[in-house]
Amino acid sequence: MVLARVRCLANHEGRKRAVVLRIEEYRRLEGLEDALDLDKAQRTATEFRDYQQVRADAL
Repeated sequence: MVLARVRCLANHEGRKRAVVLRIEEYRRLEGLEDALDLDKAQRTATEFRDYQQVRADAL
């Protein structure tokens, strides 16, 4: 596993207020978050709807 190099930005009191990531690291984190969301949705789903029906309802 490759860890991201993270830079923190601090305020005048030295408290961390923000992080700066390379875009590649950000995209990797987005992908991990999407995978976790999908896993949770599959574990907690009580019913499934057909994609075409969901799409028709949305339009």
